[in-house]
Amino acid sequence: VRAGIPVMGHIGLTPQTVSKLGGFKVQGKDVGTSLKLIRDAKALEEAGAFAMVLEAIPDRIAKLITEAVSIPTMGIGAGPDCDGQVLVLADMIGMFDRFTPRFVKQYCQVGQQITDAMTSFMDDVRSSQFPLAEHSFTIKDEEYEAVVAALEETGE
Repeated sequence: VRAGIPVMGHIGLTPQTVSKLGGFKVQGKDVGTSLKLIRDAKALEEAGAFAMVLEAIPDRIAKLITEAVSIPTMGIGAGPDCDGQVLVLADMIGMFDRFTPRFVKQYCQVGQQITDAMTSFMDDVRSSQFPLAEHSFTIKDEEYEAVVAALEETGE
């Protein structure tokens, strides 16, 4: 913030520090951790954050945080009372089937479609069905011949 870079804070489950949090677990499920989240939110606001993400926090604690700060809160697994909502695109479109967080609503299932498309692409490349002429750019014959002549002339 002091350097003039806009900062959006992030509290609750922070995936980059998940090993310190005991895994992908809801944060703020008891008095001590809930109070710490509320204090952290206020500290982010005081430090100059323009907004903050509240991730995997009990809905009522997220509501208390949203009411305690004047900057926008964006919820991801933090209930309906945040100022806005966000989901990870890969989760919400069903890109992967190995794990879907409880708070994600999947709007479609594209994982198998992506796998099928990639398999078709690899098959087409291996069988020389891609790229074809319609997928390639061309150069005029006289320009190409001039390039070849220039290469021969310079020995390149």
